[in-house]
Amino acid sequence: MRSLDEIVKDIKVVLEEKVAQNVAAHNGAIGFINFASDTGVATLKLSGACSGCAMSQRTLKEGVERLLKHYVPEVNSIVGEDDEQAAEQGYKPFIPKDERDV
Repeated sequence: MRSLDEIVKDIKVVLEEKVAQNVAAHNGAIGFINFASDTGVATLKLSGACSGCAMSQRTLKEGVERLLKHYVPEVNSIVGEDDEQAAEQGYKPFIPKDERDV
């Protein structure tokens, strides 16, 4: 059984080497927040254009989660959290039409 430090290190390596360049091409970033070893859930931070983007959840589930599960077998799933400072950086979260003030 691997240590939490080893697992976290591998998660960060996958994010840096396999994910960062792809999301950066869309002015976004996905960073590490936490890994819960008891549940296998990795919590990731969505920054830049990824924060609040409607496609970010699809990218997380179909791309990032699949990569992490492949390279870090301890990961069972991932959860994305939007960067709270995204608006200050000029990125506005996606708001579905039915939730907008009209």
